Amino acid sequence: MDTDRQQRDDATRAQHQAAVAAGEQRVLMRTKQGELHSYGQDEFGFFRGGSDSTVSSAFGLLALTWFFTAVAAGSLFLVVAPTTVGDDPLWGALLLTLGGVAGLTYSGRLARAELRARRVRRERGLPEPSSVQNDV
Repeated sequence: MDTDRQQRDDATRAQHQAAVAAGEQRVLMRTKQGELHSYGQDEFGFFRGGSDSTVSSAFGLLALTWFFTAVAAGSLFLVVAPTTVGDDPLWGALLLTLGGVAGLTYSGRLARAELRARRVRRERGLPEPSSVQNDV
């Protein structure tokens, strides 16, 4: 790492620590360009780091929400479909419905948080956080 970048990182860390000490809720993370940045809670969205691949864009989260909506709706069809031929409902498919509803609730909340944070970042001219967890 070059000395200029190290100096910028140190200055950002110092500003971040001062803001946290003042009681602000901040997240220290690298941007997509690799620079260290201290994001406020309303600027960050949701935590993107982790050891495996994750959905990190608002579009991806909305697609995931639609997928879970389809799973929940399809599983409700599985519950009701046997009744059209005189059989009992397939109650076991309600577990799939529950999983679909839980997934769409979770991904919907993440999508909403990311859309709001993306709007705030654009208004303030802030860089987008990286989806890769780097050494901070």
